Amino acid sequence: MTGDREPAPVVLENREASRYEIEVDGEVAFLAYEPRRRSIVLVHTEVPPTLRGRGLGEALARHALDDARAEGTRVIVQCPFVQTWLRDHPEYADVVAWPRF
Repeated sequence: MTGDREPAPVVLENREASRYEIEVDGEVAFLAYEPRRRSIVLVHTEVPPTLRGRGLGEALARHALDDARAEGTRVIVQCPFVQTWLRDHPEYADVVAWPRF
């Protein structure tokens, strides 16, 4: 079966910059974070205007939360995009320390 779906974006962690990144056509969408001793703070998601509407913000949020779950790390969400996204994704409630949704 063929379709018009784009392949899933590849999310990479750039530890030096403290962010998760997706590069497409030379542009980078990212989710910045601040590591803490027992948690991670998701600070800001940015997707260049030319890349919006492709689900990259969602891919970044999902990847960051899946990473935290795999490492047993709690997540503090300051990023408004991720806060809004989490309202429709209660499956991540076990990872989020604050704010609760």
